[in-house]
Amino acid sequence: MKVRTWPVVGVALAVVWLFVRGVDPTATRVVEEFLIGLAVGLPLAFAFRRLAADRVDIGRAARAVPDVLRYLAVFSREVVVANVDVAYRAVAPGPPIEPEVILIPLRVQTPLGITTIANSITITPGTITLDHDEDVNAIYVHLIDGRDPADVVEPIRTWEDYALRIFDEEHDPADPAGEFVVSGGERRD
Repeated sequence: MKVRTWPVVGVALAVVWLFVRGVDPTATRVVEEFLIGLAVGLPLAFAFRRLAADRVDIGRAARAVPDVLRYLAVFSREVVVANVDVAYRAVAPGPPIEPEVILIPLRVQTPLGITTIANSITITPGTITLDHDEDVNAIYVHLIDGRDPADVVEPIRTWEDYALRIFDEEHDPADPAGEFVVSGGERRD
């Protein structure tokens, strides 16, 4: 079922409002703040409705929710592990830091899919997305420790598998991923 996009965005903004406000978990406060969020979110969404697609497929979005939740769980775990790793490197005497830049080919092709993967990499401590090469659909990633880049590429591939399903991409998670290339030109699986 396809519905107009702006009301859906307005309701989503109202839900975001609840989180931003940090509402007490009582039914009355949640409803009050949600209504305030709607009063702000719906006019904003209406005013900027031309910036989004005219219609959204609610059924497809609902089917993507389980994959979004799995993505967030896997991503959150990776962020915690990376935080501990970077914290250890910061306080340990002579932490092993061997920076490296790698080129990772992507299977996601939509701008939203590419942006999601690139931002997830940048949010994860110890890595940062440097650039996207449109010609080969690959991203350059800087690693704090490039001795074993496969350890960094593995979770990125997992995120990409979920992103392929979430954004209804052309490729399938079962499709083979390209080999990543270390800055010295060495190709690896």
